[in-house]
Amino acid sequence: MELSRRLLFGSAVWEVTRPRTPLTSGHLMIRLSNPATALDHRSAADWLLCHNAARNALADVLGADTCTLLFAHRWHALGASIGEPAAESSTPTFHLFGRWDGEPVTPAEQLALPAQRRRPVPDQDLDRHDVGLRTALLAAATAARLSAPDGTGPRGDGPNGAVPLPAIRTWAPATPAGTHHTVLAPERSIGSVEDVTPPELLALAAALEALALRQAVTGLSCMVPDTAVTGGRLELHALGRSAGEAVNPFEMVLRSPEISLALL
Repeated sequence: MELSRRLLFGSAVWEVTRPRTPLTSGHLMIRLSNPATALDHRSAADWLLCHNAARNALADVLGADTCTLLFAHRWHALGASIGEPAAESSTPTFHLFGRWDGEPVTPAEQLALPAQRRRPVPDQDLDRHDVGLRTALLAAATAARLSAPDGTGPRGDGPNGAVPLPAIRTWAPATPAGTHHTVLAPERSIGSVEDVTPPELLALAAALEALALRQAVTGLSCMVPDTAVTGGRLELHALGRSAGEAVNPFEMVLRSPEISLALL
């Protein structure tokens, strides 16, 4: 039977849903409502609004004190998709995993299994949480809009996108998961994705696009671990992927001492 997505919150550009196969009760998806929408200042600000509202809702309803973000760029999970959520469509999507003490199953337990063996969260468990998540998402997004300097979303940095893009630092991690593993972060010291500005989000997107266009790389699998795992530093880990890769780098991530705690 085909599972359908549950819409939890719809904003101007993005929406927060349950994926077709929710892997944990804290598994949400931020999805572009119209795939043709360009990533500009407006859509970046709206993504941050949805992301921050989702984090707050997961904390309010489930007690989630940390969150890990997974997404793909120019890449679709192939075959067993070990280590990453199975692709649902070509629409840009971001998977957010809220984590809390005592969760019955961890993201890593599910993602370490082939996609066809993963068990979605039972409907009755989703029913128990989703009414509260809808209410909390709306409340968090409304509060963010009212508190924003321009009244439209987080951190009004110029509604016309005229602010120059800030610099992005890139480096190789101490224990890379494969040859094409790069870490990215804005130059400014940031302790959480919630503190990112729209120009910084656009700068990260431009840096990812440059990485995805390298030779021998078809696309990227990306992870943003909670800063509680990375010592308070915001880090975007980009893993170069290709259909002919000898080793799935996400299998190495699940064993990485630097970032595996974000999913275990």
